[in-house]
Order: sequence, then C-alpha cells, then structure tokens
Amino acid sequence: MTTIPQPVAAPASAARNFLTRAGKLLIDGQFVDAVDGRTFTSMDPGNGAVLAHIAEARAQDVDRAVVAARRALDGPWGKMSTSERGRLVHRIGDLISEHAEELAELESLDNGKPFSAALGVEVPLAADMFWYLAGAATRLNGSSIAPSVPYLPGQEFHAYTVREPVGVVGQIIPWNVPLLMVAWKLAPALATGNTVVLKPAEQTPLTALRVGELLLEAGLPDGVVNIVPGYGETAGARLAAHEGVDKIAFTGSTEVGKSIVRAASGNLKRVSLELGGKSPNIVLADADVEAAIAGASLGIFYNQGEVCSAGSRLYVHRSQYDRVVEGIAERARSIKVGYGMDEDTEMGPLVSKEHFDRVGRYLGLDTGTTLAGGKLMDRPGYFAEPTVISAPEAGHPLVREEIFGPVLTALPFSDLDELARQANDTVYGLAAGVWTKDLSAAHQLARRLQAGTVHVNTYHVFAAELPFGGYKQSGWGREKGDEVLQQYLETKSVVIAL
Repeated sequence: MTTIPQPVAAPASAARNFLTRAGKLLIDGQFVDAVDGRTFTSMDPGNGAVLAHIAEARAQDVDRAVVAARRALDGPWGKMSTSERGRLVHRIGDLISEHAEELAELESLDNGKPFSAALGVEVPLAADMFWYLAGAATRLNGSSIAPSVPYLPGQEFHAYTVREPVGVVGQIIPWNVPLLMVAWKLAPALATGNTVVLKPAEQTPLTALRVGELLLEAGLPDGVVNIVPGYGETAGARLAAHEGVDKIAFTGSTEVGKSIVRAASGNLKRVSLELGGKSPNIVLADADVEAAIAGASLGIFYNQGEVCSAGSRLYVHRSQYDRVVEGIAERARSIKVGYGMDEDTEMGPLVSKEHFDRVGRYLGLDTGTTLAGGKLMDRPGYFAEPTVISAPEAGHPLVREEIFGPVLTALPFSDLDELARQANDTVYGLAAGVWTKDLSAAHQLARRLQAGTVHVNTYHVFAAELPFGGYKQSGWGREKGDEVLQQYLETKSVVIAL
C-alpha cells in the first residue's frame, strides 16, 4: 500500500549542525576546498531538497590526497605499533556507535533509506566491522619455513615470511549503503597498516565526510585517510589510474568494475572488486512457506532493492508456486512506501533521478504478469512501487539484468537439475537463497550454486566475520572476515643461510 507524502521533519540537531559545515574534502588531516573551487549538490531523494554543497574533487585534488597518503605511510603511521593501531581502529568503531542516531539520520537524508534500517541495521554493522578488525592488527603473523634446496645439499637455512601493508590504497564506494561501505573498506585497510584515499559516491557523500571527522577525533594521524567526493569519470578515474596508488578497491556495477581494471593496468596495481548480482532465491517443495514468503520479501525489498546481493530472481517449486508468489505480492502491496525519516516508513525512495529513470525503463518492459506494483510513483521524490512479476520469459532483461530496484521476477520449477542450471545461467555469482526443511537438499544445492554466499532458510545475513564476494562477474576477492585481510597485505619471504 502506498501513501501520500507526509511533511518533512527537520533534521535532528547533530545532523543539522553537520549539514551547515559539510562540504569540504579531507586531505592530510584538514578539510579543504577543491583546488578549482568546484562544488556539487547533495540532494534528498525523498523530496528533491538540497542538503549540502560538496567540494568536487578532480585530478589535482586526488593527486594531493595521494601525496598525503604516501607521506603518512612513510611517516608516523608506518612506524606505529600494531597494538596502538588496533586501538585506534577500535576507537573508530566506538565513535560510530556513539554517534549512531546522527549517522543514521544523515544516511537516511542522503540515500533515502528508512531511518529505522540505518539505525537498527547499518550503523551497528559499520561499528562492528571496526571492532572485529581492530584485533587483526596484532595477529598479522607470518610463518617459519625450513627450506630444502636440492642444488645446495647440506646447506641449512632459516626462513620466514612477513606480512606487510600493500601501501597507498584507493577505495571507491557506492551509494546504496554508503556508511557500511566506508566501514567495509576502511577497517581492513587501516588494521593492516595501509593509508587510504577514499572516494564516496557523488550521490551520497555525507556519512563518509562525517566519519572523516570521527577519524580525526579518534586520533588518526594526518593523511592516513583522505576523503575526496567527486564524480567517477574524473576523481574516480584519476584514482584508479594513479601511478602513486598501490591498490584499488571498488564496489559498484560490473560495467564500471571492468573500467577500473583497465585503468589500473598502467602500473599493475592490485585490484579487488565487489560488483553486481542477479541472485536466485529458491523455494523447494518442502519449505516453510510463511518463512519463505517473509524471507524472499526481505531479500528483494530491503533498502528499496538497492542491494547487490538482492534475491531478485525467485524460483518456486510448482507445488507451492501460487501460494508463495501471491503471498509475496500481498506483502508488496502492503509495504509502507514513504519518506525515509517518517517513523512508519518501510521502504524509501530510490537514490536519484538518474536511477529512478533507469528502474522506470525496466518497469516499462512487457513480460509475465504483474501481481503487485509495476510503476513509478507520481509524487515528489524518486519512489517506485514494490513490484512482483510472475512467469516472465526466462531470457527477458527483467530476469537476466541487474535492475537494482524493488523488482522481483518469479518462475516455477519442477526438476532440481534444471533449476540448478537456470540459477547458474547468469554472468553473476554473488549470492543465492535456498528454502527447505531437507538438510541434504540444502547442502547439495549449496554446493551446486555458483555464488559467494548461499543463504539457507534466511536471507541478507551480514556479519563482520562472514566473507562476502562473488563468483564470475560479481567480483574479485572477498570483503569482511579474515579473508579480506589478504586484499591489503603483501607477503615477503626472508631467507638466511646458516
């Protein structure tokens, strides 16, 4: 069910105060204007209001940030003890938790997501990422090795490995969960001793800049983290291609990820990518139907469907198909769509006019039967109806392409082998879901599904300990867990003749 827009509540004091001072780049421990004085506007997608004017980083600004990051790496940060570094990382998590309501409000205003989701889910996850990885700083251990060298018989060696930071890391994050992406990127980079130049999405720079203030409050040395909001084709492209950057970490679309790889080839910098998805969510014949309906609804409608791992392709056994799909459609029709700061909002607006138009083009395509939604909403802001489309053509763009919106396509199946083939018939491999009471079936499907995360009788479980990333064109490497540390470390072998 959709509703008439409600009056916009004024931001709370802390968020309002930040908006009055927001807008500068963080370079070498100082908030500064762009070299050429350019700015862009941060807009509220729920009503089109201007939130702040933000300094627009371009090539010269990125260059300044990279120089500052290199100087910090070679200076106090590189000489800091691992335990002190770990305490700083933990303190960042503390400050995020202490400022939870302010950060949640900024996130809701800038991105459109419900304040309740930002406060109850994403801020705690962001803080926990820093807390979890703070302990990694003191456990980056190498190993001792006793080499046996065939061409030097009788010669003894003592050898060991050392784990060292990659160096200056460029990080480019998306607009869908901006605060959480700040945490996913900064926490492992800092815990492993790297310095960072971070480019937030131009649509959602506010929480990254507020975290920048908290980094300085935590005591992070100047230049360790530099934050350069700007556009992908200017600031992002310069960062990806920069000869002074040792690694680039990117989260975003597969198309842009490919351009990042091309740009990074100049100095063969390390690259990690967390990219798109078109994830299958599978309901077997014996599933708990009510749980599957609730879980599949969460899987596609959380965060307006603007989640790379959203369960956007639903496959339901024919024996349960009508019941499950109609149940999800009923939930879709009842979702309270509204302004993110309204207390009872369950789904907010899409992030921007550009994305609103993109989702609208998909909704304008004709296939299957629309059981719920199917339209953009005629109201201020960028709102789309929660949409369920039954039995579209299997090869249709709605089924095969990442829409990144609240659009679910549902298809019936009978044969498990054919189901596995259909589920894997995609260029993506980020996530999947399986709903069943049969433990053997769950394990068998989990092995067959080409996905970085397979949820069983749940969906959208994110925890700092769980590695996250994709197969195929859903990316390179893993975020979170101890796996992410490998993305930010070099291994050095030391060999000593005895």
